[in-house]
Amino acid sequence: MINKNARFKDGYEIRCAPERGFKGRKSCLDDRRNCVFFVDMGKPAVNSVRLDGSEFRSWPVPELAGSIGLGESGNLIVSQPKSLLVLNPETGRLRELVRVEGEPPENRLNDGKTGPDGAFWVGSMDTKRERRESIGSLFRVTGDGRITRVIERGMFVSNGLAWSPDHLTMYHSDSAGPWINRYDFSPATGAVTNPTRFAELSEQAGRPDGAACDIEGRYWSAGVSAGVINVFSPTGAILKTYPTEVTAPTMPAFCGENLDYLVVTSLPDRPNGRDIDGSLMIAKTDTRGAL
Repeated sequence: MINKNARFKDGYEIRCAPERGFKGRKSCLDDRRNCVFFVDMGKPAVNSVRLDGSEFRSWPVPELAGSIGLGESGNLIVSQPKSLLVLNPETGRLRELVRVEGEPPENRLNDGKTGPDGAFWVGSMDTKRERRESIGSLFRVTGDGRITRVIERGMFVSNGLAWSPDHLTMYHSDSAGPWINRYDFSPATGAVTNPTRFAELSEQAGRPDGAACDIEGRYWSAGVSAGVINVFSPTGAILKTYPTEVTAPTMPAFCGENLDYLVVTSLPDRPNGRDIDGSLMIAKTDTRGAL
């Protein structure tokens, strides 16, 4: 039976609120620094905060960032509309890793994440609000800046990247499809094969935004249009739906020493929204995130 009103035992706690001057979106955990990095939708910046809500920091970047990923060196990969940057959080130094060529002018890079193959995966989206086209692609970028277009077009808003605990399955969604696909994945080569439709969603169920996997192989998807986090079984069935306290959650990410806390970012300034929209929230879960 689907639990449509699941609850975290202790509820959510707000770690960063919009009045602190940011509008949070995609995030990634840095277990070495014991903090969460997240991009700012309100200004060109990457932010970080410790898991207890202390030590808020911010680094300016040239343009609004779409996503971030953590490298083995401790540096961050930051997606810009048409390029990827490397940010050293210790010095604030930025350098360009690669520019994305051959994209339509109305496209920008969106959701991205470091994969188990060590590469940064990032997708693009059509930014047009009216008559949006399925011209988004998915790219794989290695540490030395080599870029490969893995999926050529075919999506409106690339999103939802996550990998199973054994690293043999990759998930990827289209927020405006709205659908989620799964692929066979090779952690040795980064090859993706055998695309399979994992789930199709509605506005009411929650269009799929950012995502994460837990150690049980379940896929946690931010239902951005419904204010929820949907938890899918490995076969694509919705097992649980966790209501959030924000209008439009954008990404869940497991964090903490045991990866048993869930950080949720959210969109700000929504129509008929709530005062806490744009907050970064945290909740204790009954599972752990997949490495």
